[in-house]
Amino acid sequence: MYELKTKETDNSVMEFIEQVNSPKKREDGYKLLDIFTETTGYQAKMWGPSIIGFGSYHYKYESGHEGDAPLVGFSPRKAKISLYFAPGETKREELLKKFGKHTTGKACVYINKVADIDVEVLKALINESVSFLKEKYPAK
Repeated sequence: MYELKTKETDNSVMEFIEQVNSPKKREDGYKLLDIFTETTGYQAKMWGPSIIGFGSYHYKYESGHEGDAPLVGFSPRKAKISLYFAPGETKREELLKKFGKHTTGKACVYINKVADIDVEVLKALINESVSFLKEKYPAK
């Protein structure tokens, strides 16, 4: 049976941010913590060893694979800061056009620093992701 690696843990979000080597990335980590907390209304939780997540949802695919994941999150990684939004959310591409300097992966958006992006667009991305996931995977 497949075992999910990224599960919610009791590890301290503050301790994780404090361990970020780069002072600038650490500062951005705290800025993002404030933005995500204020925008979602959820308390930050560690997911796996390095993702700071907000809220959670339970998904189940047609294949039978299921699990829990944060509604949104971020991780101040060594190379770039990873932002986690809902895969498949339809308004994401439109919002990213106004977001600022970034690159994208399947579910992640990567930024170098908070100063490179429009924080109001970030808040819109967070809200769209949370709304999309709550609608697609309603709590039972």
